Amino acid sequence: MAGRRSWPAILLVLAAFASTAAAPPDPQGDELAVARRRMVEEQIRARGVTDPAVLAAMAAVPRHLFVPESERREAYADHPLPIGDGQTISQPYMVALMTSLLGVRPGQRVLEVGTGSGYQAAVLSRLAGDVYTIEILAPLGKRAQVTLADLGYRNVHVRIGDGYKGWPDAAPFDAIIVTAAPPAIPDPLLGQLRTGGRMVIPVGHTLQDLLVLTKRADGGFDKAQVMPVLFVPMTGEAQKQK
Repeated sequence: MAGRRSWPAILLVLAAFASTAAAPPDPQGDELAVARRRMVEEQIRARGVTDPAVLAAMAAVPRHLFVPESERREAYADHPLPIGDGQTISQPYMVALMTSLLGVRPGQRVLEVGTGSGYQAAVLSRLAGDVYTIEILAPLGKRAQVTLADLGYRNVHVRIGDGYKGWPDAAPFDAIIVTAAPPAIPDPLLGQLRTGGRMVIPVGHTLQDLLVLTKRADGGFDKAQVMPVLFVPMTGEAQKQK
């Protein structure tokens, strides 16, 4: 008769409901989500980074999945963390600040030099069209590639190699971000920046400055010094250019 269901069908519906209802909460997941929201409000917005798109990206990307398991309790703390191979993941505020300075818009093409754990690339992926990221340390680059793929960041392209010369076959880029400090700005990166595009880069030896460069129509660059910083040095070809 119309309107009647068979007992097997009803039992299947009840079983599906029961399995969903019985799923236990994840206390650690809730705790980390609260920590991530607090990170955005107290470490980032409170220090003057107010771009809504950047704040949303920082609130969405699970930073704790980009650090070693032993460091996850500290993932949303206000300091860098070790990620292996002598490298670190930057302080959340610095990631947000550099992302904000870059001024990425939807559909744009971004180059990152220094993939690290892949966290900065994941943040950028929520703002840009495609992110091309290069890591000189193969173990780090391969781990980041797996992490990004597992988390579904399909618009991030990872290459293992020396980022000093950039990624010529994907250039020009609307924005370039460098997350390790060369002694001087790499000329190949300047050449791969589109007119009107920006580069955010720490430059220097022991004393470093965070710089923003904007490419003019005449091929020159406007340069702004943001603040003193401390990043790991860029290795490889950059060290030969001292």
